[in-house]
Amino acid sequence: MITDMSKSLISIQDFSKEEILHVLETAKEFEKNKEQKFLEGKVIGSLFFEPSTRTRLSFETAVNRLGAKVIGFSDASNTSQSKGETLKDTIKMVSNYVDMIIMRHPLEGSSRYASEVASVPVVNAGDGANQHPSQTLLDLYSILQTQGTLENLTINMVGDLKYGRTTHSLLQAMSHFNPKFIFTAPEELKMPKEYKDFLDAKGIEYIETADMEEHIDDCDILYMTRVQQERFTDLMEYERVKDVYRLKASMLAGAKPGMKILHPLPRVNEIDQDVDDTPNAYYFKQAENGLYIRMAIISYLLGYR
Repeated sequence: MITDMSKSLISIQDFSKEEILHVLETAKEFEKNKEQKFLEGKVIGSLFFEPSTRTRLSFETAVNRLGAKVIGFSDASNTSQSKGETLKDTIKMVSNYVDMIIMRHPLEGSSRYASEVASVPVVNAGDGANQHPSQTLLDLYSILQTQGTLENLTINMVGDLKYGRTTHSLLQAMSHFNPKFIFTAPEELKMPKEYKDFLDAKGIEYIETADMEEHIDDCDILYMTRVQQERFTDLMEYERVKDVYRLKASMLAGAKPGMKILHPLPRVNEIDQDVDDTPNAYYFKQAENGLYIRMAIISYLLGYR
């Protein structure tokens, strides 16, 4: 598959269904053989203006596995932004040094803006509560690996559906594959209207509930999310909803045999430790899958796969 060398990945909607499937297929090859050094001589900028563990480390490991080098930062306070430099100037400057920029930023729309001023491809590693497309692709890969298909699945999204950028991106990506959705959230954290309108326009079925136990037995994928304190401007609102859902192993007695629990991590209190030992738990392998998917994304956008 030929890549447009100016192409960036800012929203999951930047990739067609065919491109999504191509990246998933490429990830399978990287899972079989992680050491493929065909990006030797390339330099990748890793710009993390917001804290990250799994996303940053898996992207940087992916770069190293592909033979490229990484420059960048994991703390914006160590950059010239702390001196008042604009995001535009930072991106244009870093573009001079690298072949690709991977960026996480707390402001929605920041990655799209960066892609418009950069002279190299930009990968959105999370922009506020907006999008997280590489997480979505690893979620799709995990769903495909566990279910054997992406078609006609029921996905129950639980927790922070208002600010949870992973749920927003996953919803849009799964729209290619005739899904059904269950949105489980308290009133304060319901799926935003714009995403429900998106599903309505495509004729995709969804139901909403506040009761987590009501539909655990009905789904193929149980997608748990953390209530993210950093997204709340009202601390009292956060305190009201932070522990609203807690998944315990005892709740899984009636679950489908092949049902898998995904979580973008980190978890706080929303999944009990006793769930880790159930056959339904898949979130740690899901995190491992991030390496293979991010290798596939980088190589695809640079025109090598």
